[in-house]
Amino acid sequence: MLEWLVDGVGEAAAAAIGGALIGLLFGAAAERSRFCLRAAAVDFFHLRFTDRIAVWLLAFSAALIATRLAFGWELISPSRIRQLSAPMSVSGAVLGGLLFGAGMVLARGCSSRLLVLSATGNLRALLAGLVFAVTAQASLRGALSPLRDWMAGLWTIGDPKTLDALAVFGLNETAGLIIGLIWFAAGLGYALRSGLRPSEWLGAIGVGLAVAAGWVFTSGLAELAFDPTPVHSLSFTGPSANTLMYVLNRPALPDFDTALVPGVFAGAFLAAWLGGTLRLEGFEGGRSMRRYLAGAVMMGFGGMLAGGCAVGAGVSGAAVFATVAWITLVAMWVGAGLTDRLLSQPEGAAAPSAPQSQVKSSGAA
Repeated sequence: MLEWLVDGVGEAAAAAIGGALIGLLFGAAAERSRFCLRAAAVDFFHLRFTDRIAVWLLAFSAALIATRLAFGWELISPSRIRQLSAPMSVSGAVLGGLLFGAGMVLARGCSSRLLVLSATGNLRALLAGLVFAVTAQASLRGALSPLRDWMAGLWTIGDPKTLDALAVFGLNETAGLIIGLIWFAAGLGYALRSGLRPSEWLGAIGVGLAVAAGWVFTSGLAELAFDPTPVHSLSFTGPSANTLMYVLNRPALPDFDTALVPGVFAGAFLAAWLGGTLRLEGFEGGRSMRRYLAGAVMMGFGGMLAGGCAVGAGVSGAAVFATVAWITLVAMWVGAGLTDRLLSQPEGAAAPSAPQSQVKSSGAA
């Protein structure tokens, strides 16, 4: 079917169609499930075992399981994946992950969550998302790129045995699948404990399947393409920057990345419209606006430094067991937890005791 699509419309158009359709699935699933790493990390560090943790675990584990199965069925070629074959930055993963984690707490949502909320009428998320994209572009090719290059060059690794987290610990493909099943079991436990609704179950799993679909689609496209084509999955740092430049300059035909972002927006909008959750929201004051914008800048620079956002590194990269992606994911959780603790701690007051009751909240920005 993919070969038929490429022969019919060409490589670039086929990539754009795939990006838009997978983005549509991700956007709808993320809106229905309220998927958000920021919300899960905050609840985790407050020892609140809620539906938001359940959603993240189900999405994360579904991506791991589906991607590992695709590897086993030889639908994805590991040698074509940059995170597993090219030098990667450990310093960028740590520093960028910490910055991104702190930024998503300030902006009350990671980059993918901001995009989804923008589609439902949240003007705070829309403005923060635009600032995020501008900062990501400045970090990629603009004024912030020298600083990003310097920080990324502090510590790099290039040995394929160290780039693959499974190889680092001497594990095989079966072990990767088992790890995914363990995470899925944990997600099921949290889901049952928090009373997750069926739409949220399906949405969370849909987010993970969209990530696996991205790997399978781009890998299949690379096999058919005449020119070298990168194999990657969903991410919202580079694609947001590229989409912004495409809108401003339209330098070339749309590709997977530049079609992904509007696809996610459309999917989230349709899901919110059908679910009756469209609602126009704005800022509540200048202080709130400053916090959102500061968080967006930190995420834009941190995500580009780390080589991916909460989805790009935290789910897509982790699903192929890229070592730096797992390092980035841990750094994001730590950065989010520390920042939330600092923001919620009144000056001169003792830290409040963690609540024992379960909390079920929307997690909206």
